[in-house]
Amino acid sequence: MFLKTLIFATLLAGINCRYVLLEKDDIPVYLDDVEHTRVRRQSQIGVGVDNKGNWDLGGKTPIAGNDRNILSATGSAAMDASHKLTSYGAGLALDNANGHGLSLSAKQIPDFGKQLTAAGRLNVLNTPNHNLDANAFVTKNLPSIPNVPNFNTYGGNLDYMYKNRIGGSLGAARTDFLQRTDVSALGKLNLFKSPSSSFDFNAGATRSFSPFIPKSSWQPTFGFSFGKSF
Repeated sequence: MFLKTLIFATLLAGINCRYVLLEKDDIPVYLDDVEHTRVRRQSQIGVGVDNKGNWDLGGKTPIAGNDRNILSATGSAAMDASHKLTSYGAGLALDNANGHGLSLSAKQIPDFGKQLTAAGRLNVLNTPNHNLDANAFVTKNLPSIPNVPNFNTYGGNLDYMYKNRIGGSLGAARTDFLQRTDVSALGKLNLFKSPSSSFDFNAGATRSFSPFIPKSSWQPTFGFSFGKSF
């Protein structure tokens, strides 16, 4: 059983580190950064690419709501540098006029299995110059790999933006089954913004801690993201 767990931990190394980087209502964070409005009634799409050539695609479209709350359908997909599909999924997101939010989503990961994620966002501060969000999530992993049980990954992060132009994020995720903790420190610089679109540069570092990774170090990461609303 120890050998199977060790092999499984290695297989998941590339999957788990992405929780910290991308998890925010289970859609790419740039979808919410096109323009800072409290309740968005427009459809949104986003695309991002990192320094390893991995691509993330996301979409969000309103399906019901009022002046205080909007319920949207969401979708996401990811590809590696060779454009091979590495995950795809769909879900529902509820956004509140005060900047809070909830989401439920399901994701399929080829050669791994399924994931079910519940996430929440609490807007802590919102002024013309400053915005601070606290995010949390829990993911039920449902592997299709023989002899590997279902397990949870949970975590959260703090996202800060100054004048919707420059900001940063600190995050952590924990997978007890793998005895693994992933942490990240990321920065964001907006390069272009209009009422309907945003182009951003993201950079930072990530690190994983686990008995199965006896010598870990901070790994640099950077990429670009583009979001547009309709």
